[in-house]
Amino acid sequence: MASKQAESGKTRGTAYQKKQPGFQARILTILAAIIVCFAIMYLPIPDSLRTVRGSLLDPKGQKALGVLAFALILWIFEALPFHVTGLLSILALSLVGAGDFQAIIRKGFGDDVVVFFIGVLALAAAIVRSGLGKRISLLVLSITGNSTRRIIFGFLAAGAVLSMWVTAMAASAIIMPLALGILKEEGAVPGKSQFGRGLMIAVAWGALIGAVGTPAGSGSNPLVVKFLGNLAHLEISFTSWMALGIPMLLLLLPAGWALILLFFPPEMKHLKKTNEEIKKEFSEQSIMSRDEKATLVVFSLTIAVWLFSPLIQEIAHFKIPISMAALGALVLLFAPGVTSFRWKEIEKEIDWSGIILIATGISLGMTLYESGAAGWLSALILGGIGSVPLFFQFVLIALGVLAVKIAFSSNTLTGTIIVPLVLALSTQLGPEATALAFAAGFTANLAVILVTTSPVNIIPYTTGYFTIADMAKAGLASSSPSFSARSAG
Repeated sequence: MASKQAESGKTRGTAYQKKQPGFQARILTILAAIIVCFAIMYLPIPDSLRTVRGSLLDPKGQKALGVLAFALILWIFEALPFHVTGLLSILALSLVGAGDFQAIIRKGFGDDVVVFFIGVLALAAAIVRSGLGKRISLLVLSITGNSTRRIIFGFLAAGAVLSMWVTAMAASAIIMPLALGILKEEGAVPGKSQFGRGLMIAVAWGALIGAVGTPAGSGSNPLVVKFLGNLAHLEISFTSWMALGIPMLLLLLPAGWALILLFFPPEMKHLKKTNEEIKKEFSEQSIMSRDEKATLVVFSLTIAVWLFSPLIQEIAHFKIPISMAALGALVLLFAPGVTSFRWKEIEKEIDWSGIILIATGISLGMTLYESGAAGWLSALILGGIGSVPLFFQFVLIALGVLAVKIAFSSNTLTGTIIVPLVLALSTQLGPEATALAFAAGFTANLAVILVTTSPVNIIPYTTGYFTIADMAKAGLASSSPSFSARSAG
């Protein structure tokens, strides 16, 4: 039952899509993108502009910029699915001579990040199908009791904890059905109940906030790790990411809770159920099934390997990449006698288009950087950022990323575009560029303004309890300079 609820929640969430442009509009967008691409590629740029703050834009870099503009137009106006545009962009990079096709493919599809996400998404699907997600949600309710304010915080925290390990979208899909069940039991009317608005926004925001906690939280996080490793030669382990991500998460959770209560104070202080009834419901759950137990063990082992991989490397002199642990989790789930899952059941829950987008994003980002296009564009747009105090550098980067999020409904796209640009400023900013790249990567997860900027928001939005305007007004408040500085710093 729990599995079916969670699955139906995920289906409702992923089924919603923004209204797609018509055939004619899509064709015109593609033609416009091609024209802009060639215009940028062959635009006569004076020598005085080809070198900006020491960054040179050569013909190969100019071609890469043309392809970037081509992809941006298709992504913004959704002329093609995001992942198809990603595939087309890496094909275009090779056709215009911005890079070698096989080398471009190896940068993305030959990257272990692809394996990492296949493993993580398979683990998330197992948590949903086994019913373990429902059990975790009831545990949260048994802790918060029947106080509506504490319940909102409980769902924020539960979403954050889950999304740290199984991606924000999976976390939102796992806990949304229980939140919906609570609202229906209370007779909360969609579109009228303040408690309904606050709780469903908490489902989205908790998952988004938790995504900053670990590299497994979203599609953009491994890209940040990859770009920092390949471009800044800075190796980021799972635990070193958490050393920065967890404090940020702990700052954002109470801030998000306060904003939700400020804009959507619940109309009732307590649920109809007493605390004793809630605890009784939790204690009277059926015993864990074999699939639940096995999934919990595999989940726990994966987290343990991620956390203790630096210690294992120090003792055994054997490096365990985070992708290796994720792949091991997938294999364990299907080992004989471990679970009753069939691969065909699990593969339906894996976002294969998202994996393609991640791979193509790596290819595009690396090519932009290596061609010199990222460095030149960064010097042109962000070159003056070094003249302001460091605190305001973080604020400007955070606000810039949030502005980009309005255009792109994908963390991966935001990370693909912003992080290489910021890292390319290293010649002007030195080590500060790495810190700013981290800030950009973290902020890419916080799609808190528009519903359509993340599938994580769409899942609870489809229940009808809050509107696009509801999230926008609370999200804009969270994007104020003080909140953005806290997010980035």
